[in-house]
Amino acid sequence: MSDQTLSATSPTPPTLPTHPTSPTLPMSATSPMSPAPALDDTMDLGTSAASGAAPGPGSPRLTAAGGDLRAESVSAWFGDRKVLDHVSLDMPKGVVTALIGPSGCGKSTFLRILNRMHELVPKATLAGRVLLDGRDVYDPQRRLTEARSAIGMVFQKPNPFPAMSIYDNVVAGLRLTGRRAGRAEKDHLVEESLTKAGLWREVGNRLDQPGGALSGGQQQRLCIARSLAVRPRVLLMDEPCSALDPTSTRRIEETIGELADEVTIVIVTHNMQQAHRVSQQCAFFLAEQGTPGRIVEYGPTAAMFGSPQDQRTSDYVNGRFG
Repeated sequence: MSDQTLSATSPTPPTLPTHPTSPTLPMSATSPMSPAPALDDTMDLGTSAASGAAPGPGSPRLTAAGGDLRAESVSAWFGDRKVLDHVSLDMPKGVVTALIGPSGCGKSTFLRILNRMHELVPKATLAGRVLLDGRDVYDPQRRLTEARSAIGMVFQKPNPFPAMSIYDNVVAGLRLTGRRAGRAEKDHLVEESLTKAGLWREVGNRLDQPGGALSGGQQQRLCIARSLAVRPRVLLMDEPCSALDPTSTRRIEETIGELADEVTIVIVTHNMQQAHRVSQQCAFFLAEQGTPGRIVEYGPTAAMFGSPQDQRTSDYVNGRFG
């Protein structure tokens, strides 16, 4: 496994110290991030991050088992302003990891770093490594499309293609990533993805209607289905329920629980009750008095809420600030 930093062009730097509240992991050093490679639309997802040929209509599972995701000493900057400082975190498969903390502490930035979206921001740089099943997500030999299909993202605001049909919304990722599929496989994939997202029963008889005509909660589940259609190993969710009503929120949370055995899930949420309900592991981020965000404490969700080791964690999960 390569010991290279997130920059493909930087010289070999000195080792950085471990953050006291982070696991002891091999550390990388500070370096400007290299430009994103051009999008390759000839990639065949059928033989990418999953483990073999593209599943056909008889395929019993939507995704390969989730992957083990690890951040090693990740730091990030916007221009000269450092926003994350030496964040190290294991996000194992089969576990829903919740990232909690006040606004502005770097949770969403960290989430975007995990699938290389941070590099889309002008003057954004970072250091450290992100590994999926031991392989560096930022390896310059790794196609950008492969990295982002292996690590999908669901955003805070639902963003379906409004004029595109429900059916075409689900399969849109296939075209964008260059995967070829026949009509029968697409039909199976649409039903399977919408079923996993908890939406098939509601829209299965009107797949030709525009995605923009769905309710907010349905649109968010459509976006989840669209992400699942390219068979990711990891699904990142940035406050996916913040704009939804309680009923839609409950359905999204049920979907997260149903998907947890098939795809590794990392969710950012400001809702402490939601973090407690859906996750098995929590990481508490905090940025104090103009300092960069870092992880104060992390561990099993039950312990983080029931017997946190840091008083700041206790104050936050009990609503005393934030």
